[in-house]
Amino acid sequence: MTRESITSDPFSTLAQWEAMGEANLLSVVIPAHNEEATITHTVLTLVESLQRAQIAHEILVINDNSTDSTEEHLLALQNAQPTVRYLNNHYPQGFGFAIRYGLSCFRGDAVAIVMADGCDSPEDLVNFYNKLRTGYDCVFGSRFTPGGHVVHYPRLKLLLNRMGNTVIRLLFLIHYNDITNAFKLYRRCVIAGVQPLLSAHFNLTVEIPLKAVIRGYRVAVLPNSWHNRVHGSSKFKIKEVASRYLCTLFYCFFEKWLWRDNKAHWQAMPTERPPVAKQP
Repeated sequence: MTRESITSDPFSTLAQWEAMGEANLLSVVIPAHNEEATITHTVLTLVESLQRAQIAHEILVINDNSTDSTEEHLLALQNAQPTVRYLNNHYPQGFGFAIRYGLSCFRGDAVAIVMADGCDSPEDLVNFYNKLRTGYDCVFGSRFTPGGHVVHYPRLKLLLNRMGNTVIRLLFLIHYNDITNAFKLYRRCVIAGVQPLLSAHFNLTVEIPLKAVIRGYRVAVLPNSWHNRVHGSSKFKIKEVASRYLCTLFYCFFEKWLWRDNKAHWQAMPTERPPVAKQP
């Protein structure tokens, strides 16, 4: 697979990318690195819930340079399920890189980011999509609002999560209390409008929603549940991501306060289109 070249007119190519979205199709992007123990169950439960809700969908799994049998599981799923496909990440290994590649390749007019370890509820995704259909541009999940809950959340990680989200709320003057939650849903136009995406790792889960808020998109917040993984190990390493989060927060904070009068400008003229991979 190759990246489609960006022409000298980024606005027309961005418009072309937006127009490629298939109406009323929900795409689900799942980054997966060494998830052989969980990926089959995660994908099948998503397919079952979306089919039961009669939601047209595609499940796009990005194999993020896995060294175990994850790709073999994905190939079997792709062959058995007509709404499932996978691509190998063409970027270097990284959670953010895998999502960015998935966001350049999805086919629908809306896209959800879902974790490969099964921590996110498929029923929550159905609720998110139904909410999006009422006219919002984004639907964000909160595990720490009435109706939301977490199960077996590591104590240190929970403490840092609450501290970090409090800092973000104060810096950006927002009420939303779970910005680091990866489980979110966006219209295709939002993914175009938050370009360029810079984050290569878990800090992407902060960059996208903050840009969406700063650039004036309509956001709904719904409670969601989170269950700690049963199999495998988390790829989230606190020591490795702290500096990356700080860098992303500084970047978004700079945009908010120096360009706060340019929301219309950002929605009308994104600075970079997502690279579009040729579809298999």
